Amino acid sequence: MTTAIRHAERRVSPVFLALVAVMAVSGWAVWSEQLAASTGFAVFLFVVSGWVVSLCLHEYAHARTALHSGDGSVAAKGYLTLNPLKYTHALLSIVLPVIFVIMGGIGLPGGAVFIERGRIRGRWRHSLISAAGPLTNIVFAAVVSAPFWLHSLAGVPDPFRYALAFLALLQVTAAILNFLPVPGLDGYGIIEPWLSPALRRQVAPFAPFGLLAVFGLLWVPEINHVFFQLVDTVLDTLGVSRWDSYWGQEFFRFWQGEPQVPVG
Repeated sequence: MTTAIRHAERRVSPVFLALVAVMAVSGWAVWSEQLAASTGFAVFLFVVSGWVVSLCLHEYAHARTALHSGDGSVAAKGYLTLNPLKYTHALLSIVLPVIFVIMGGIGLPGGAVFIERGRIRGRWRHSLISAAGPLTNIVFAAVVSAPFWLHSLAGVPDPFRYALAFLALLQVTAAILNFLPVPGLDGYGIIEPWLSPALRRQVAPFAPFGLLAVFGLLWVPEINHVFFQLVDTVLDTLGVSRWDSYWGQEFFRFWQGEPQVPVG
């Protein structure tokens, strides 16, 4: 019985498999333009499902690293099943990030899995657990942008190309934001083990508000401009142009009508 329970704790959730299926089917619809009357809706489904899949992988990376660092409780909590409904704060981890994507085209990181830090020894392990999530976003960005930096876009339909570019943009924004040393974000989790206990106690009350504070600051035009300049620089390194990510976002907003991409 114990072995069966342990196996169930690590089995990939049907919820996650359903998300992957939605991503695959909607991606096929965008590629083949089977929903030509509503390509934007297919792009929307592809990007949102891909974004949620990346969020699941982000949290899984935290949990898996914690498991190998000494916190066996993550398995019992269901974090290794990739089921987003098992997260401590499903609203923060999934719903709000999707809303932020719809509102501003920003891959804002969500809430995290609950790690029992008392079970883990060594500051480097604590830092690695926090870093594992945004590092996953970097890998995801590299994967979805592979056709760009491999110069393999010949034959790729434009809507699919734009959708990949926008999905890559979301991953890059999520990675950059998550690496910020702001309480409540993974960047702070990386440096927190190296801070004095007194400073950590002083900062702790601000952790619940760090995510909202970052989102608020991004509405300041000057900060938003600098942030997206950095995002565009990273995307350029991956071979993704501002043109591609822009039209990806325009297709994503299907409720505004099908965008008319200029020819040539």
